[in-house]
Amino acid sequence: MDYPKIPGWKRIIQRLAMIEAISSRFLPKYLHQIDSAVLEMTQGRKNLSTMLSGLPVVVISTTGARSGKTRTIPLGGLPDGDNIILIATWFGNPRYPAWYYNLRANPEVVVSQEGQSRKYIARLADGKERQDCWQLAVHYYPGYQSYEQRTGGREIPIFILEPVA
Repeated sequence: MDYPKIPGWKRIIQRLAMIEAISSRFLPKYLHQIDSAVLEMTQGRKNLSTMLSGLPVVVISTTGARSGKTRTIPLGGLPDGDNIILIATWFGNPRYPAWYYNLRANPEVVVSQEGQSRKYIARLADGKERQDCWQLAVHYYPGYQSYEQRTGGREIPIFILEPVA
């Protein structure tokens, strides 16, 4: 697979984000809030995460597993042809992120990126497909490997979002 090149200065930002104090305390609390604010200011066209680190970000709207309410959050979303790959690391937290449960219960999702929205169906990747997705994720952001070590042994789920025809 041909992976996109990530500029050197963005790799430096990624290394800073891998520092455990930053990735386990600051990023889970504040990154989605900062990205949401930048996305709102740019009408969905830009976000801080992509500008600084090169990690592509999409905004997903899911249906809450328990509440049934629409939940919207910016997440790293890796392009794979027409599909989008989501990695449920939650910055190495031993628990799953809330959006994981939402996608498991309600796999229909709306993805917004670069000012455009489209419907997708989410499914979990497994086997070789999961391994290939993991390699793509680590290419975009090597910090996923350190997150994997901090999860306390939980396997990091990988979702593939496939566009609805």
